[in-house]
Amino acid sequence: MTSPIVPPFPASRLRRLRKSDALRRLVRENTLTSDDFIWPVFVTAGKGQRDAVVSMPGVERLSVDLLAQAAKEAYALGIPAICIFPYTDPALKTEDCAEAWNPDNLSNQAIRAVKDAVPEMQVMTDIALDPYNINGHDGYVVDGQIVNDQTVEALVKMGLAQAEAGADILGPSDMMDGRIGAIRTALEAEGHQNVSILSYTAKYASAFYGPFRDAVGASGALKGDKKTYQMDPGNSDEAMRLVARDLSEGADMIMVKPGMPYLDICQRAKTEFGVPVFAYQVSGEYAMVKAATQNGWIDGEKVMLESLMAFKRAGCDGILTYFAPEAAKILNG
Repeated sequence: MTSPIVPPFPASRLRRLRKSDALRRLVRENTLTSDDFIWPVFVTAGKGQRDAVVSMPGVERLSVDLLAQAAKEAYALGIPAICIFPYTDPALKTEDCAEAWNPDNLSNQAIRAVKDAVPEMQVMTDIALDPYNINGHDGYVVDGQIVNDQTVEALVKMGLAQAEAGADILGPSDMMDGRIGAIRTALEAEGHQNVSILSYTAKYASAFYGPFRDAVGASGALKGDKKTYQMDPGNSDEAMRLVARDLSEGADMIMVKPGMPYLDICQRAKTEFGVPVFAYQVSGEYAMVKAATQNGWIDGEKVMLESLMAFKRAGCDGILTYFAPEAAKILNG
């Protein structure tokens, strides 16, 4: 798009359209509503269980019964979707990760409970082996290497179990090659044609994930790092190749993760492909805003909303954010 020709001052006084709240609202290019949010939630074992995540102030792990109630309340706020992450008992973490496709694992219990409590709520899941892997990796570890094809076979089983439990949106977050095509083929074959895939297409090997690992009980479990499968933070063109690949394999939507440090990737994806683009405002981003707010260094409410608007301005159709309920209450007035 060519830059507009702006007449010289005083014919052009750009401040004219900023002079009142009503005018600012009339000409606002992007808007933020609760429709834009997917709320990431953490589920834990037990009943009536509520555990604070210390490194994420305001975030709790909830047992299935409380999570179902929280989902109902979130939907009443206008939040259309949640994304479920399990806090897995360490005793269930193994080399073969078989708990990942157990029909009665925590994630699948939570899917069924949420769909029973509020059928209209769209339930998104996470597809990766790290919550169930004793090595802490998203894929199988063989002789010190994270192997691709064997992992994809396990991810397919995991995705099918989630679809059978009633998931609406599958979120492969593992960054293995070929997993979108394999999952889509399996969904079609098993009669789950209407289950959507929101692919973690450009997931970077980021330092912003630390508090999330506390939330799911993965801190300290990881052996090595994830740089052989998650993206190099220095790369942008590679992300576009990944978008093209995942769309060709059957992804319905794509995600960039983390969010704010990678707004340029969000904008490129939206501009070059014109498909639904989401960003994940990850735990580190959330924790920094909360910590600065608690110390009185920033106005937390204003910074929260400004940060969320940044995603819309960059072209995102929606945002996965831990702020979802808090932001929705403010936006709903």
